[in-house]
Amino acid sequence: MSRCRLGVDVGGTFTDFVLFDEDSQESWVHKSPTIPEDQTQGISTGLAALLAQQKVAPKDLVYVALGSTIAINAMLQGRTAPVGIITTEGFRDLLELRRQRRSMLFDLFFQLPTPLVPRHLRLGVPERVNAEGKALAPLDEEKARDALARLGQAGVKSVAVCFLFSFLNPSHELRVEELAREVIPGRSIWLSHRVLPEFREFERLSTTVCNAALGPSMEAYLGNISGRLEQLGCRRPPYIMQSNGGVMTLRGAQERPANTLFSGPSAGVVGGLHVARLAGTENAITFDMGGTSTDVCLVRRAAISMVHEKEIGGTPVRTPMVDVNSVGAGGGSIAWIDAGGRLKVGPQSAGARPGPTAYGQGGEQPTVTDANLVLGRLSPRGLLAGRMPLYPDLALAAIRRHVAQPLGMEPLEAAAGIIRIVNTNTVLAIRTVSVQRGHDPREFTLVAFGGAGPLHASEVAQQLGITRVVVPPAPGILCAQGLLATDMRTDYVQTCVSPLLDADLNEVNNLLSGLKERAEAWLDAEAEDAEERAVEFSADLRYVGQNYELPVSAAPAPWHAGLLQELVEGFHEEHRRAYGYRADQATVQLVNLRATALATIPKPRPRPNTRTVDSPGGPAPFEYREVWWGEGFVSTPVYRRDELPAGSTLRGPAIVEQMDSTTLVAPEEQGEVDGYGNLILSP
Repeated sequence: MSRCRLGVDVGGTFTDFVLFDEDSQESWVHKSPTIPEDQTQGISTGLAALLAQQKVAPKDLVYVALGSTIAINAMLQGRTAPVGIITTEGFRDLLELRRQRRSMLFDLFFQLPTPLVPRHLRLGVPERVNAEGKALAPLDEEKARDALARLGQAGVKSVAVCFLFSFLNPSHELRVEELAREVIPGRSIWLSHRVLPEFREFERLSTTVCNAALGPSMEAYLGNISGRLEQLGCRRPPYIMQSNGGVMTLRGAQERPANTLFSGPSAGVVGGLHVARLAGTENAITFDMGGTSTDVCLVRRAAISMVHEKEIGGTPVRTPMVDVNSVGAGGGSIAWIDAGGRLKVGPQSAGARPGPTAYGQGGEQPTVTDANLVLGRLSPRGLLAGRMPLYPDLALAAIRRHVAQPLGMEPLEAAAGIIRIVNTNTVLAIRTVSVQRGHDPREFTLVAFGGAGPLHASEVAQQLGITRVVVPPAPGILCAQGLLATDMRTDYVQTCVSPLLDADLNEVNNLLSGLKERAEAWLDAEAEDAEERAVEFSADLRYVGQNYELPVSAAPAPWHAGLLQELVEGFHEEHRRAYGYRADQATVQLVNLRATALATIPKPRPRPNTRTVDSPGGPAPFEYREVWWGEGFVSTPVYRRDELPAGSTLRGPAIVEQMDSTTLVAPEEQGEVDGYGNLILSP
């Protein structure tokens, strides 16, 4: 009987699988097309095929982790459940008033995003708690019952309850929950003090509404995937990847569905950090280019950049997330001509169905994949080791009809233009997480993965001045591998606004103790398989008068006056790193206290590549192919990735093919295989 661990990442085009045997330390990878109508069916079908291929019994799976796109797709496509809001009387329009930030400052026709909840489903009831947590006016229970009844008659599936200062005194929200169980039984009730016990009522309301809107669909999805895994014979319930880079149980995902919004991209960053460390660096930029989008993230000193708020589909969501910058630039991104006659690529995507024109599934619009195929960069034999055929004639016809002829250019020039544009979009995305935040990308290694990342990594790196690119052994399924390299994690927060050096240490230590108790209770309930457990603390700090905070790591309770002074100095330095200056004379203000519960799960151990080059001339190509390299076609050697042992050196131009991806080694560039099977590209 073997013990196997499984990572599954559901992408826009393919669903990726990594199966790891703990005893033999062997790994197997598999890709199958994503089924948009029912992702769980695609997972079940692909998993059954992989287990059959490797002769592994489903009962031998001791760990299953999933990267999910259900939440993000529901938000972006407007397929969330109908939600009702109960809030303090006079604040029903808070969700629509929002903040005064505008993404297009000088756009006279700019319109705010449509609220997730229409006005007739946003109801206020009399109650009031002040900024010290004292009840100024009691909850009007009769009007609360009436409001709940109206929402029930309107057919809402979930109710979000958000009262002013409920994070200090939640009694009124708790009473509304009790009333809801009586008046509208069967609806899911979401209380803001549980979802986000922080000040800033708009972000708290918006985040609570997001969780309420995603709750029903996430519950159905998790129920379906559990059922399908049980039908296959799997005995262990799966874990779900969170936006913060850690996994959680199904119950945790049901309680915090918004925490899975960036599930897949977060797994990719974790996997990218794992690869970077094996390649000898802790400073990396992860470059994940799939079928629909490109996700990039900066990793500095092995620390993944994190943020606490993002806007998804016009809805701000506040929760710890890996700081991934996503752009609509993937293999399926559609090339089109705007009203001014300019060629553009994305963000529209052909997705899994019909997919790029070259797939022969009815797609008619030219995509990045079609351009790569026409330029000889992709094999005409097809993808997935030939399991998915490609049709170069269809791709060429689509580019000629929709791009070349309208612009009066040759099809090959048009295809090359599509590649240049998508690469430029990627460069701009990387500059956002590096240059715009005070980091020089030339000091980082580019870790390229995803089905399309290695195809574009060389040209992207050249534009940024990056001199080292790492392509992992199985780049197309690195997000699934990241699910096997992560730990369990959850985050807790409590607002405590005070000048830091004047903070009431008794109150602060009581709050820290409460956060620690919640974190340890979660570890006791959820982290059965953990090898090690820990609770880490941090504080959100700012200069008095600033609108936003910076997190600073902190010691556990009890805090003392000396520690407060250390936090002040830590914040000054963090502010200097983030913004280029420090204001030593300004007062530092404490805003939030945070606790992070971490549980280390067993991970696959790195397995060195023991095969070495056995011929003086190095590995031999299995064919030569005409490939476009900027000025025209060049006869280019093509290698199989699994035939490149450690120490292999390739001189560009060259192409390296494998089941899950294709890597370009550009002219004036060389590739070398290291001891862990990574392909290192450098000038």
